[in-house]
Amino acid sequence: MNKVVRTSLITAQAGALLLTAQAALAQQASAETTPREDKHYVGLMVTAFNHRTIGQSAEAAWGTGGTLVVGGHITDTFHAEVRAGGGFQDAKVPRGDLSLAVDHFASWYIGLHHAITDYANLYGQFGFSYIAGTGKLPSPEADRNGQFRDLEGEFPDSGFSVSWLAGLDFEVMDDTFLVFEGGKLFEDTGSEVNTFQFSGGVRYEF
Repeated sequence: MNKVVRTSLITAQAGALLLTAQAALAQQASAETTPREDKHYVGLMVTAFNHRTIGQSAEAAWGTGGTLVVGGHITDTFHAEVRAGGGFQDAKVPRGDLSLAVDHFASWYIGLHHAITDYANLYGQFGFSYIAGTGKLPSPEADRNGQFRDLEGEFPDSGFSVSWLAGLDFEVMDDTFLVFEGGKLFEDTGSEVNTFQFSGGVRYEF
C-alpha cells in the first residue's frame, strides 16, 4: 500500500514538474517571438566628427561629440528614428588656426535592419540632418589662414543636408545592444566640406 502511494506521489510530482517546464518554455518562446514592430528604442552614443576637404589643400580634422537616439520599429525589418546631438571638442585644422565646431545637430532617418545571428544585426539608414556650427579663425589676416577665411563664422553655409549611416549591433543583455556605426552627417555645398560621423554606444529597446 505504501509503495503504491509513494509511486503515485512521484508520478504526480513528475507530472507537475513537466507542466511547469512546459509553461516556462512556452513563456520564453512567447517572449522571443514578440514582434519588433511593437518596440521602441533609445540610445546614447559618443560620436567622432571627421571633417574632410577643408580649404584649397583639402585638409582633414577630427572633433568629438555625443548623440541621443529615439526611434521605433515600423516592421520587423524597417525602423525610423530621430537624433539630436552636439560637439564636445572642436576639430583643429592643420596648416592654420582654423577650428570647426558642431554646436548642435538634428537628424531624421528611415532604415532597414537584417539579423545576421541570434544576437547581432546589420543596418543601414538614410535621411536628412540640420547642422549648426561655427568656424573659428583667430588670425584671418595671417598668410597661413588665407585658404580658410571663407570658413570663419557660421558653419556650414548650408544647414540642411542628406545623411546616411551603416552599422552593426550586438545584443549583450535582454533588449540591450552595443552599437557601432559610421556614415556621412552632411556636405556643405558652399565650402564643399564633407563631414562624416563615427559612433559607438548603447541602445535599449522596450
